[in-house]
Order: sequence, then C-alpha cells, then structure tokens
Amino acid sequence: MISGAPLLGGLFGGGLIGNAAAALNQSDYRNYLQELGVPVIINARGHNTIMTGSLMMPEVMAAINSTANDFVNLEVLQDKAGERIASMLRCEGAMVTSGAASALTLGTAACLTGTDTEKIVQLPDLPGPQKEVIVQKSHRFGYDHAVRNTGIKFVEVETRRELERAVNENTVMMFYFNRGTDSGRIKHEEFIELAQKHGLPTLIDCAAELPPVDNLWRFTGMGFDLVAFSGGKEIRGPQSAGLLLGRKDLIEAAREQSNPKGNTIGRGMKVNKEEIVGMTIAVETYLEMDHQHVLDERMARVKYVGDHVGSLRGVEQEIQMKEKGYTGQVNVPVLRVSWDPNTIRRSSSDILDSMISGHPAIIIGGGNNSVSVNLRMERNGTERIVARRLHEELSKGYT
Repeated sequence: MISGAPLLGGLFGGGLIGNAAAALNQSDYRNYLQELGVPVIINARGHNTIMTGSLMMPEVMAAINSTANDFVNLEVLQDKAGERIASMLRCEGAMVTSGAASALTLGTAACLTGTDTEKIVQLPDLPGPQKEVIVQKSHRFGYDHAVRNTGIKFVEVETRRELERAVNENTVMMFYFNRGTDSGRIKHEEFIELAQKHGLPTLIDCAAELPPVDNLWRFTGMGFDLVAFSGGKEIRGPQSAGLLLGRKDLIEAAREQSNPKGNTIGRGMKVNKEEIVGMTIAVETYLEMDHQHVLDERMARVKYVGDHVGSLRGVEQEIQMKEKGYTGQVNVPVLRVSWDPNTIRRSSSDILDSMISGHPAIIIGGGNNSVSVNLRMERNGTERIVARRLHEELSKGYT
C-alpha cells in the first residue's frame, strides 16, 4: 500500500506557502495567452465561468506549484484535505469536487446508492421505477442538469401540501436552490423540517452564495444534509474545483462515486492533487482574510468609475449593493450607469459591443439604456481603464 502521510504532513504543515512561493520565482515569465492569440479581458461583470471565474489567490498558486512536483496517493490526499476542510467549515464531512456542478451530481448519487457497490456501477440506470427528487417549481434552473445526470426525475411542487403528497417510495432526495429562495413558497427551515419528517436527505446548491463568509457553515448548521459550493468564484480557488459539504456518511458515499474509482458516474469529474491542495489552501486563506477590507476595495473601484462617468451630461450613476437568497446581507457593490436616450443616442448593446471589441477588451453588464460595472474580481488599478473607456463610449453618443 502506498502511504501519503509523510508528504501530506509537509503539504499541510507550516512550510507550504513559503516553499511554493520560492518555486514560483524559479520559472521565467512567458506569455502563453499571447502566443496562442487569446486576448486578455478586463472582467467588469463578475465571476462568470465563461470569463474563467476568478483569479486565484497567490497562496493558492503557491500551493499548486509546490504540490506539482510530487506524487501522492489521491485517496489519502482527499481524506486529509476533507478532514481539514470539514474542521474549518464546521461540518461532519467534506470533499473537493470538480466544480459545484460535480458536487450536485455526486451528492445526488450518494443519496441514490449510499456505498452499495452494485448500485454505484448501475448508475444512471438503476433497476425498477425511476427514482425521484422533489424540488420547488421556482427552483428549477439551467444547472440542475447536474442532478438529472444521475437518472432521477424531478417532481415539482409549490406548496407544503403538494410536497407532502409528492413523497413516495421512489423519492430519494429533496433539492433546494438557494438563489431561488425569494421565489419559492417553502423556505429553508420548513423545507428541512419536511425532509426530516419523511426521512429524506436534502441537497442545497449554494454555488455562488458568498459573501458573507459564514454561509460556508450556515446551511449545514441549519440542517441541510449536503451543501455544494463553487471553488472558483468568491473563494478564489481553482476554477475547476468545488466543495461538497455535509453528513459524513453521504460524503463517504459521494467519494465512492468519484475519481480515482473507475466504474462510476463521477470518474470523469477528476480533481488532481494540485486542485485538492489548492482548494484547501483557498478555504484557509479565505477564512483568514479581512472581508471588510475586501468590500471597501470593491466599493472604491466602482465608485471611481461612477465618479468619472457621472459628470457626463444626461448620465446618472448609482452603486447598488447586491443581495442574495436567504441571508439578505450585503454582497458586492455594483455600479449602474444609465443615460437619457434623447441626450446620448447609443444603445446599451452598442456600448457593450464597443467595450468588448476595443483595446483592451472590457466586459460589462447591460440593461435598458444602462450598463453595470462589477469589479469584484478585478485587481486595483483596472477601474481607471474601465472608467476611461466607458467615458469615451458614452461621449460618442452626443448628437
């Protein structure tokens, strides 16, 4: 048996970051994107996957580079990383997944099969009647295909009474989409109460539900059995990584469905050693950072853009604090810039196209005679470029 213990002690000991930081400086800089002909974009729209999510923190990059030069037993690494993450996030169990979508698939698979090897091999074609997952109708969304990958059928409900009537011998799980909280009639506590009444496990999608930082343990603390987070958004870990948190037995079952095991539904959802360690260090670093300072920096960036374009005739600007789902707490500042179409004769789509086709390319959000600027994932200094370019494009609309 291959033992990973000595190496893991080094990975999770005090010397990881310092050693890896030195390794980062050993390679000469080479502009691979330029060689490939891929333009760099200023991201003024948020942490969308199409724009590669967020920029990894230096500590994460250091961890990845340090880990790349050694071999380990992947199962032992997942064990140790899962223990560390679960301890930091106050839950029974945790695993690093291939993004939040993978966490949804593996979490559902765990509820379907447990650790039954025969059932694991049969997924997504379990014998007998099709298994069912209960979901509120308003909580259906594009990414819930990750749940359906396991072969289940969604049963949509809108009220408590409908939910209770929907439970039957084929029901295996209840699924909650946190961003749908405001539109759903059954809120978190009642949803959990009903699931526990019927002995059903619950899975909640919290992929983008950060900040606030305490969301990382809020939902397991409420009683959700499984919680999925993205690793490549606010946490600023590897874009292809995610977290599945929750009940230890279900995490163990999810592990049985995933890489490196071969004949499983999750074999293709690989996470390598670099991503596992990088994600662990991302969580550690995210918990330790000064979140008020981060918010202040984000506010200063969008305020600079707003002040710069707000002086234009016919332009109004407002900083809105976006809120999410259950918590109702302040999330991130987003600048909304609107204009009088009789004064500035340019459509928002025209300005968006001009911003992305210019140099440097800048992606912003759009509305009706308005655009939005979200610099949560950008570095300090890029707000000056965004402000100058947006000022130029708006100015072209004067008749």
